[in-house]
Amino acid sequence: MKLDFGMGTGVQSVEVPENNLLGILRANAAPAPLSEEAEVRRALAEPTGAPRLAEIVRPGETVAIITSDLTRPMPTAKVMPALLDELYAAGVRKEDITLVFALGSHRHQTDEEKRKLAGERAWQEIRCVDSDPDDCVHLGMTKAGTPVDITRAVAEADRRICLGNVEYHYFAGYSGGAKAIMPGCSTRAAIQANHSMMVRPEACAGALDSNPLRMDIEEAGAVCGIDFILNVVLGEHKEILRAAAGDVKAAHRELCAFLDTIYLKPLPAPADIVIVSQGGAPKDLNLYQTQKALDNARHAVRQGGVIVLIGSCREGLGERVFQEWMTTSPSPEAMVERIGRDFQLGGHKAAAIAMTLQKAKIFLVSDLEPDFVRSIFLTPMPSAQAALDAAFAELGPAATVLAMPFGGSTLPRIIPSTGGSTDVYQL
Repeated sequence: MKLDFGMGTGVQSVEVPENNLLGILRANAAPAPLSEEAEVRRALAEPTGAPRLAEIVRPGETVAIITSDLTRPMPTAKVMPALLDELYAAGVRKEDITLVFALGSHRHQTDEEKRKLAGERAWQEIRCVDSDPDDCVHLGMTKAGTPVDITRAVAEADRRICLGNVEYHYFAGYSGGAKAIMPGCSTRAAIQANHSMMVRPEACAGALDSNPLRMDIEEAGAVCGIDFILNVVLGEHKEILRAAAGDVKAAHRELCAFLDTIYLKPLPAPADIVIVSQGGAPKDLNLYQTQKALDNARHAVRQGGVIVLIGSCREGLGERVFQEWMTTSPSPEAMVERIGRDFQLGGHKAAAIAMTLQKAKIFLVSDLEPDFVRSIFLTPMPSAQAALDAAFAELGPAATVLAMPFGGSTLPRIIPSTGGSTDVYQL
């Protein structure tokens, strides 16, 4: 069977023998009766746990809209027209609105990148800026000791509206909600304090109210103050399937529950070989982002198996500390040992890759130089087909294969009692 996996703006194709293929983890069908624009306008007109924006904002108030940067698939340009119409109808002036791209620990963006993300209307009508970790306001501390240091453009606004797409996050449980504030608009020290809780077993994909890291994020959001959110769940082709607006927690939880009906995938047993991709650009710009798909694949592969990771990584590793850990550590084991005594933001993803390497080999299909890939403990492969052939050569011709073409979105969960029905393994 021929399978296609997104890589950058292109596709990697691979032939998998049908007898070996356990299945393809894809999203369950989701009804989308409305157009994307109509769905966004419906959510704004029917907010969850909060009144409409017209009852929250007042003329003369400044409004900060916080949204994702270019490393996230949040379709800001699609939702801004409806959101701006709602704000203007409430009497908010264009000059009082600022769209803030939440960079977290990522690089600053070019004007061209910001313009594309914002959409032409927002770019022309309101101020659009990156968050600035070097210009933050200290608002307090969470119970866990995380400083609530928020970029000035957000902290000093009268009202704050958070945008985001909701998908699984390997230690925050889910993206979206208050995550736009923490880590989105915070300092590196604040992000590091929050993310240090990733080593706790409760900090994992799909966990919310039992997740100490997610609870710390939401406490930081409460300290800063979030007046309203507009979040979306995207389909496999980045189309808006569902939107929710309103209270930062209630609207977020609504979309998390919806996400589970589409992307949570119970499996009866792990596979020998997992082929996984982020689905292409922009999610595989660098290894730092591509790691998300790798972490989800880790839940689906057996001990001693092989993960074929497909991702362009055309911008390299993608983060300074992550790069330092990956390029200077003497072994994967050293990274795992180091994270336990010296947590560093960026190093946490290097340690996560190292922990995956303790379970399975990683064959990487990317635009990176082969010698460089070997130097960071991964096995370079020229194509997905070559990688699969090598995995069969290593594990035997009867090795089972599981495909995850949108690995950052689909979350495998081994539940032995599920059996092997086709509603679990969608072929």
